[in-house]
Amino acid sequence: MPEKATDRIKDDAQTTRSGPNEGEGSQTGARQYNEATRAFVKSGKVQPAADKAARDMTGPDAESLRQAEAEGKSHSHGEDPLLKRK
Repeated sequence: MPEKATDRIKDDAQTTRSGPNEGEGSQTGARQYNEATRAFVKSGKVQPAADKAARDMTGPDAESLRQAEAEGKSHSHGEDPLLKRK
């Protein structure tokens, strides 16, 4: 039976790379980021962090935060159009 593309994706996702060059992107870094993100979501700290961010955007540092955001966006290629897809 021929191998399905989804089987190859699963195999690739489970493959670990030990060399310094992991090819396109860093698979190790992506895996670590995904694991840390899942742990943060499960920790129950998301809403308190969101509340703090909202307070920060109306507090005394709000203007410097907006300037920092604008600076970061000025280096961007723009939003991913898939984010606004409905």
